Amino acid sequence: MAVPPSDNSKMMTNKPADAGRESAIDIRFGQVGLVQVRIRTTDPGAILDELTGRIATAPRFFERTAVCLDLSGLEKSPDVAEVRGVIDAVRRAGMLSIGLTTGSLGVEALSGALQLPVLSHFRAQRESVPTVQEAPQPQPPQPSESAGLPALLHQQTVRSGQRVYARSRDLVVTATVSAGAEVIADGCVHIYGALRGRAMAGAREDTTARVFCQEFHAELVSIAGVFRVFETIPPELAGKPVQAWLDGEKLNFSRIGG
Repeated sequence: MAVPPSDNSKMMTNKPADAGRESAIDIRFGQVGLVQVRIRTTDPGAILDELTGRIATAPRFFERTAVCLDLSGLEKSPDVAEVRGVIDAVRRAGMLSIGLTTGSLGVEALSGALQLPVLSHFRAQRESVPTVQEAPQPQPPQPSESAGLPALLHQQTVRSGQRVYARSRDLVVTATVSAGAEVIADGCVHIYGALRGRAMAGAREDTTARVFCQEFHAELVSIAGVFRVFETIPPELAGKPVQAWLDGEKLNFSRIGG
């Protein structure tokens, strides 16, 4: 589930003992994007095989990606050695485990033993394929801090490695979002070009937000933290005008005007 950078990150600076000497460190509190890996087995071989197969379809997207392990799909609480084996399998697949999700079995004890933090606010799409259906009419937006703010207009191509974030408002992109690029908004995301990268709407838990694009080739779509990674695009959506919306915990997709 990817989330936005905070443009008002709090910064705490250690006060130097000597007023004429610059502090050795700054400590910043912000937000970063993370991928969730929900496991149903602690067999390192099975995990490595499946991760390798999935990553092969988009290797650059997952290379050295920070991931959070969700152990809630296991039938029983794993021991420390088992989780270390899982972490090693994830690393060998090219990704880096940096935490455990809340709600996982025995997470607090494992967190202490493995020296990994416990992270929250993950809600992953559980279906193996996206739901494609007729889109309902959007609900009237609820009053929020974004009320009255104009959409952020971005008129250039969003290139690989770039990120555009519209805080407290919608984002309108009139060009292509390239593979490896990210567009994020607290409101809706509108792309009047090809979406080849990642689009994240409702980044601050707005479940009424939507993603709209003119040509659908997405790597990832997320709304209010519920996300779907596309290894292959369903034929009925590929290259078509598409919108995405949430129905409870289900992320749905539909062609626009078709």
